[in-house]
Amino acid sequence: MAYAAGVDVGSTQTKAVIIDEDRNIVGRALIDTGANVVAAAENAYSKALADGSVPEEEVKYVVGTGYGRYRVTFGHSQVTEISCHGRGAAQIFPGTRTVVDMGGQDTKAIRINENGDIDDFCMNDKCAAGTGRFLGAASVALDIPLGDLGATALKSDKGTKISTTCTVFAESEVLSWLGRGKRIEDILWGVHQSIASRSLSLLRRVGLNDEITFTGGVSRNTAMVKALEDRLETKLNVSDDCHYMGALGAALFALDHILAARHPHETTEASA
Repeated sequence: MAYAAGVDVGSTQTKAVIIDEDRNIVGRALIDTGANVVAAAENAYSKALADGSVPEEEVKYVVGTGYGRYRVTFGHSQVTEISCHGRGAAQIFPGTRTVVDMGGQDTKAIRINENGDIDDFCMNDKCAAGTGRFLGAASVALDIPLGDLGATALKSDKGTKISTTCTVFAESEVLSWLGRGKRIEDILWGVHQSIASRSLSLLRRVGLNDEITFTGGVSRNTAMVKALEDRLETKLNVSDDCHYMGALGAALFALDHILAARHPHETTEASA
């Protein structure tokens, strides 16, 4: 049995996935990226191997992705996170035509075809107001753990309108509303609604086609899922593996290399 691996080195967290030849996930790992990107890639990969009880010598190809993909020094090649999130989303949810990938530093809107190939994309990478970093600013301002933001926001009856368009000023606005007596849950729901509005603008630029799959670390935030669904007026595809979608896509590209090397004649005929 040969295995393929994908390592997604993100700005805040690094994910690794091991798949078998039937495209089943057999091992996975998620760790904080930290300052040493090379070490984060190596550690996530080692943990994924251990999680799946897979001997390293049986992994025949490794693809790196994410902002730190070129620091996956043990990898064989690199693929952009946009392609990997599209491929991973199509694997888990075959009907996916639009992907919204929300991470710590940027948000991407991706349109894919029935093969999981990218037709169009755009990203919010110049401003963090529509990303996980905006949530991080609210977390610091309100002294609430990042993992508790979603559940707290969902207790709101009416969100407080967040007007700032800059993460730098988000903490000040949150504290200002708190000083004026607004409830914490209402402020947080307003923050989620603000991010959802910005994401909707990105999605409209690539075209809103059903089905829509939510990927990236913020997809684990239940309030963010609800805020996006309210704005989009549709249900989103979300799974426990959405955080690993980039790494899964990378592993699928790695498997392509393994199968192509095993059957080069078939690959040549198919591309002829």
